[in-house]
Amino acid sequence: MIDAMWVWGAVGLVLLALEMATGTFYILWFGVAGICLAIATWLFPNIPNAIQIAIYALLSLGSLAIWKFNYKKNETHSRVGQAQGEEIGRVGTVIETVSAKHNGKIRFAQGLMGSREWIAISAETIEEGAEAAVIAVEGNSLRIKQYQA
Repeated sequence: MIDAMWVWGAVGLVLLALEMATGTFYILWFGVAGICLAIATWLFPNIPNAIQIAIYALLSLGSLAIWKFNYKKNETHSRVGQAQGEEIGRVGTVIETVSAKHNGKIRFAQGLMGSREWIAISAETIEEGAEAAVIAVEGNSLRIKQYQA
């Protein structure tokens, strides 16, 4: 019969390999628990099977719970290359009339997220030459509203 140390070591390594393939961080804790239990059965080879399974369950679920409670995700979507909300409220000049039925263009004195001119979207009609403020970023366009000082 195979030693319990080798079984738990193999389980741990297989789960760690699965974690590297998926990158979810959930399988990681089960693999680490398997490796820890392999070390424990090497140090104390007479641990009964029921106790080994209970220790594995406690280690894996406990470490997963600790990680889950302490891990803080900043955002639910990726904003690679964007200024993390600093563009909201910026004021520019409309250079092409925008309305609910027609996209327009807005220009900024200083570049905004790498460009001075952007496609503008608005629920209201904003004439060319008027000032407008950014209220949201929607894909490659900026949602704007009439600026009132």
